[in-house]
Amino acid sequence: MNFEKRKFRLKLPPLLQPRVLKQALLAILSRPYTTRFPDVPYQPPPGFRGRVRFDADACIGCGACAEVCPPKCIDVVDDVESDTPNRTLIQHVDACIWCGQCERYCPTEKGIRLTSEYIEVGFRPEDFEERVEKELLLCEVCGESLAPVDQLRWLVNRLGPLAFSNPTLMLVAGRDLGIVDQAVKTQGATVQRADRLRIQCPKCRRATALHA
Repeated sequence: MNFEKRKFRLKLPPLLQPRVLKQALLAILSRPYTTRFPDVPYQPPPGFRGRVRFDADACIGCGACAEVCPPKCIDVVDDVESDTPNRTLIQHVDACIWCGQCERYCPTEKGIRLTSEYIEVGFRPEDFEERVEKELLLCEVCGESLAPVDQLRWLVNRLGPLAFSNPTLMLVAGRDLGIVDQAVKTQGATVQRADRLRIQCPKCRRATALHA
């Protein structure tokens, strides 16, 4: 008789065992005792390194973040053939190692930041890219890319009166103030003295200083 009872108990489905039913009822009637996510958003601790985001207003487009990025996940693309030359910085989230070097060495200290975002979900390659576009200034002599306009403006504000010792920075500051007109292009292939007061790349600036 005892053997028959024991045999019957062994065949009892696990879900019908009293101790299992008890735990199931307690779990249903009680509050969750683990994390409340996703009902309640998770708040990462201070210093958490989440998704990288550009600040379009604070970024000057200098490309320093791309230079110090260990996995080289930030591309700097200059479009000099467009009617409005521009520089685009593209950060590939899927290749980022969240080391924080881009944020650490940003000249403005606010142009690129590691946020507290930790959920990376997307269905297109564009969902894993961060982009910022800046107006690009070209050399008025050779047409090569010089620097983003925002970068030169940042230098003018940072240097103060010292910026007027550099013709390019002086012209950028003067245009913002509305006191400088478009430079008059000199005729001929050789550089002239008037070319010194034009926006130039370092190579053309050197040639102008030596030969004009």
